[in-house]
Amino acid sequence: MKIAVYPGSFDPITLGHLDIIKRASKMFDKMVVLVSVNTAKSPLFSVNERVNMIKEATADLGNVDVQSYEGLLIDYCKNNNIKIIIRGLRAITDFEYELQIAQTNKMFSNGDVDTVFLTTSLEYAYLSSSTVREFASFHGDISRCVTPHVAQMVYSKYGYKDSEKIGGNEDEQ
Repeated sequence: MKIAVYPGSFDPITLGHLDIIKRASKMFDKMVVLVSVNTAKSPLFSVNERVNMIKEATADLGNVDVQSYEGLLIDYCKNNNIKIIIRGLRAITDFEYELQIAQTNKMFSNGDVDTVFLTTSLEYAYLSSSTVREFASFHGDISRCVTPHVAQMVYSKYGYKDSEKIGGNEDEQ
């Protein structure tokens, strides 16, 4: 069985992340979406909230499992007999960073783990979780960036009520 892991903070999961998950899930028998616990970051959502968001967003994908892990990705891969890491690339700057990480993972796994890069679909090339959070924090409409469920959760974190108009003042329209 070919198993791949797609690690990330997913704070929140975007349509770009979902695009990578859906495409990769067609290439492997099993896909693990791994919510990384990074104590150096201050996430908007708890690990459990992120896991639940991803489970809801991928419920229609029968071969996708969502888990969380605190520690080295290579240790997770070794403990779960995973040989392939999936990473998404939006731009050349992503590649430079991701290549260095992939090479480090390869070295520390004694050559047992490879990284497969998937380029983001053009419609999501601009998209990042940090952009979604920032836009939402200013009451911007994030409906083209995340699923409706995730949008509702993001807006709730920023204290917006469901009845509030998102994306600007109605008088300006």
